[in-house]
Amino acid sequence: MTYRSYPRRSRWDDSRRGVLPFGQRSAIQMDNRVPLPALPPLAPATDTQRQITDNIDALLDTLPLRIADPIRTMEDRDNLLEVVLDLGRLPEVRFPGREVVVTTEEVSVADLDYVVSRIGEFGEDNRAGIERTLHRISCMRNRKGRIVGLTCRIGRAVYGTIAIIRDIIESGRSTLLLGRPGVGKTTMLREVARVLADDFKKRVVIVDTSNEIAGDGDIPHPGIGHARRMQVPRPNLQHAVMIEAVENHMPEVIIIDEIGTELEALAARTIAERGVQLVGTAHGTSLENLMLNPTLSDLIGGIQSVTLSDEEARRRGTQKSILERKAPPTFDVVVEIQSWDRVAVHLDVAITVDAILRGHPLPAQLRALQPSGEIKVEQARPVSLEAPAPTTRTEPTPRMVSRRETSNKPLRIYAYGISHSRLDQAAQALQLPVEVVKDLQQADAVLTLKNYYRKRGTAIQEAEQTGVPVYVLKSNTLVQVQQGLASLFDLDVPPDPVAEALAETQDAINHVLSAEQPVELSPQNAYIRRLQHEMAEKYNLASRSEGREPHRRVRIFNASRME
Repeated sequence: MTYRSYPRRSRWDDSRRGVLPFGQRSAIQMDNRVPLPALPPLAPATDTQRQITDNIDALLDTLPLRIADPIRTMEDRDNLLEVVLDLGRLPEVRFPGREVVVTTEEVSVADLDYVVSRIGEFGEDNRAGIERTLHRISCMRNRKGRIVGLTCRIGRAVYGTIAIIRDIIESGRSTLLLGRPGVGKTTMLREVARVLADDFKKRVVIVDTSNEIAGDGDIPHPGIGHARRMQVPRPNLQHAVMIEAVENHMPEVIIIDEIGTELEALAARTIAERGVQLVGTAHGTSLENLMLNPTLSDLIGGIQSVTLSDEEARRRGTQKSILERKAPPTFDVVVEIQSWDRVAVHLDVAITVDAILRGHPLPAQLRALQPSGEIKVEQARPVSLEAPAPTTRTEPTPRMVSRRETSNKPLRIYAYGISHSRLDQAAQALQLPVEVVKDLQQADAVLTLKNYYRKRGTAIQEAEQTGVPVYVLKSNTLVQVQQGLASLFDLDVPPDPVAEALAETQDAINHVLSAEQPVELSPQNAYIRRLQHEMAEKYNLASRSEGREPHRRVRIFNASRME
């Protein structure tokens, strides 16, 4: 697959690049955990979305009257998000998409002291609350430690927010929620705790670092139901309280908000290895963010660079330095929250991460909650880490040559980092009119590798300045070069034999699991057969190779059902 160059974005570090076939694991990385339980069927949402006990009056009672009274008279105060009080500035209230100035009088030191005296104490994270409410008050301090600004955020408990992922929560899988600030991660986390504790009668323990899930004070907010809450004395001790929770209180489920440090990620892995269901949130908006985050990548198995032998690299058709997943993921499922009624779900994090590293990303499952209560499910387009995201091809630039125009003259390609002999071989195999030129000014297109493109060499910069389209390949293999040329000529891209074989393997596995009948796969080389064996092992199925080369093939079956 090739991609036309677009405005440069930050990408994976050049020292950590490569591809990884599905299911690849070294001997010390084998995933020996029990198989993931099947998800219950996706049913229409029965819970009605409704807000409960936002206790907004409790927050307004802490504000000076000249600020609180105008807010009380606002018709849309039910949509209020925050009240912002900054010293020497006009007080503001924030609604979705707009801000409103409350009064024409600036905020004074006396106003700030008035609010601080009526709320709980600020912790080391500069957050405080109001007892038995979900409101959060965050402060800004000057260099001497005096408070010079307050952000009073409205906290609401909302029923029905997990209807869109209820089947995942019911299955017992460890689930990580991602999303931008304010999208509703903590609200959904609170509802998860209530549903698991009240509806499924599980022992749920919440590790509440900033009292944002269960509210301020010693008595937790009723929005968490019968779940128990452990407060954290200091933010840097969250990881210790996480371990304490699993060692002292025998939970079946642990709820964690804002996993943000390496120690917290390690504690989460320790908890998962003890068989406890984890539901948490982390900084980031997508699975790709976590893969690029060296601190939190351990949550999805971690990424490491591995150097292959020359023989193994030739067999795989990759570079010698590749990326692979280090260990089983801490979380089985990742949910990217796009809005309160729309999410993107990665149902098997291990397979998804392996696919992204290999360069064949799997599409996420998009779920949207309809007004009728039904959940609409569709597949999203995959996004690759290897190059700019594939988009619909636009009209050719003046320097580009279409397939019709090249019928009588060759397409002139400037190969930057691409083997000329391999380019000629690929063109001959596809019977395409291609001429390799040494002068960039004569080229109709530039073909290069991702590492050359990232280094922004002189040729790349000159091509983009003069309007010559640049196409980026993931590796300098014959298959990749053929795919690049096919894309240039608007031909069907030659299929990836490894991807096709693994897709056939996945279909066979699904058939064996459902019909409990053995399936014999198409003949493959030794490398692909090994990948097929590993995929079967991941689903606790037996497999063996049969026949002689070049017709040797893998047979997958359920050993527990065989006599």
